[in-house]
Amino acid sequence: MGNHDMSNGIVILKSGGVARIVFAHAKQNSFPASQLKQLQNAFDEVARDATTHVIVLQSDPTKAFCAGASFDELLEITTPKKGKDFFMGFANVINAMRRCPQPIIGRIHGKAVGGGVGLVAACDYAIALTDAQVKLSEIAIGIGPFVIAPALLRKMGTAAVSELSLTANVWKPADWAKANGLFAEVHTSFDALEEAVNRHATRLASYAPEAVAELKKALWEGTEDWDDKLAHNAAVSGRLVLSKRTQQTLIQLKNKK
Repeated sequence: MGNHDMSNGIVILKSGGVARIVFAHAKQNSFPASQLKQLQNAFDEVARDATTHVIVLQSDPTKAFCAGASFDELLEITTPKKGKDFFMGFANVINAMRRCPQPIIGRIHGKAVGGGVGLVAACDYAIALTDAQVKLSEIAIGIGPFVIAPALLRKMGTAAVSELSLTANVWKPADWAKANGLFAEVHTSFDALEEAVNRHATRLASYAPEAVAELKKALWEGTEDWDDKLAHNAAVSGRLVLSKRTQQTLIQLKNKK
């Protein structure tokens, strides 16, 4: 169940009180809007399942962990409303993750960019490979990591988020991410990573669900305004993505792929 390969989509795998939510996309596990909606729905579905006590978020291990937003769809945005609607995809996923009563373990096997880093930050406990790297390239594109910023600031603090977002061309290694609170554990092989995920998920699933849910609620205290905050930030990104310079940058980056 751990090394689950798939080409595109979202799947939920349940066993022993643990639900694995697996996402995949042919373009380095990036997210078009439709798939962000599917991921939100998956978290909402599992959140309502009383037999699930722990969630593991993982992606197709043959690609990057997550390449963030779909460049193709970013280039199709033509109005501020459409821009906000697109960025609300990540906002809705992050809010669904924080509302889940179950703790979420992130299995981070490779690179995470932009919105992918936001997903890692929204996990309650991220376990990574030494090969994993993170980068926030948004400011170089012309949009900024506004939607995911609250999750990053909560997990890492202002200094680390400033460093990560202002060095938009630099990949930060796993040891940097661990030292700054984004990763909880780092392992040297995929087998060791998977073993750690299984061990931690099994342990958490054995605890009293009510107590774990109350702990998660306490750990996320102060985020009650995120529905409005993330919607506001999505509108900012949706407006900025329409600038001529941002559109030109997106075209250049797409042509390099």
